[in-house]
Amino acid sequence: MRILLTGKNGQVGFELQRALAPLGEVIAVDQHDCDLANPDAIRQLLARVQPNVIVNPAAYTAVDRAESERELALAINGGAPGVFGDEAARRGALVVHYSTDYVFDGVKDGAYSENDVPNPQSVYGKTKLAGEQALQASGADHLIFRTSWVFGAHGGNFAKTMLRLAAERDGLKVVADQFGAPTSAALLADVTAQVLGCYKREGGAGFPFGLYHLVAGGYTSWHEYAQTVVRAALSAGKSLKLTADQVLPITTADYPLPASRPSNSRLDTHRLRQTFGLELPVWQSGLDHVLQQIL
Repeated sequence: MRILLTGKNGQVGFELQRALAPLGEVIAVDQHDCDLANPDAIRQLLARVQPNVIVNPAAYTAVDRAESERELALAINGGAPGVFGDEAARRGALVVHYSTDYVFDGVKDGAYSENDVPNPQSVYGKTKLAGEQALQASGADHLIFRTSWVFGAHGGNFAKTMLRLAAERDGLKVVADQFGAPTSAALLADVTAQVLGCYKREGGAGFPFGLYHLVAGGYTSWHEYAQTVVRAALSAGKSLKLTADQVLPITTADYPLPASRPSNSRLDTHRLRQTFGLELPVWQSGLDHVLQQIL
């Protein structure tokens, strides 16, 4: 395989460099190598690299800022996947792309499946859905992995923010009425490599391309997630100004933000597990692994 990987310095891109290495040659790029808001730059990159697999974790992820930077978010999240798809269809390449729980409105009682109708409530969610649709419409062989609440040892994320704030403040208030599965970048990378390994061995017209939900097992709230991080840090001997009991629950209404968040971000992974014979570890397992690294 000759694999073009975008977003090499992001949480998922960093882990993908490790996970994809055994499958072939990985050409990893970041925004300095290619401006994904520029379709011509993407086409020039593909002409230069000549990949047969394109893995695209790069995205505009500033959820609140997207409300005022709609055009830039749409170019990167909505336009670039379509360009990758059009070029891949022409070249006979595969595109692997990552999407988000934000394509849903969060009002469903249970976990969302791939068959549920998206209804994004933020600019970020709308642009990510546009990217899914553009890639699907391109006619290219593709895999789309929707995920949620991504964290890793590399890059910024909620867990690292909680550790920093817990070392600075005597108390914290964290939203307790939004639910999802914290998913490690390492898990996303490892599952991607497993699926691409299957494609390398068995790829062809019968390969199960398409849309899959990919998150860790179980679910939690942001509040419980924060308490778990604090407990782990204290158990590891880290000096903090507060205990887990001093992380207090609040509602979404108590902490208004420019962009709407889905209150229910639970994603059903049955299709992925059934199709590729995978078991997905619970979210606490991935969090423990990352906290061991950063603590």
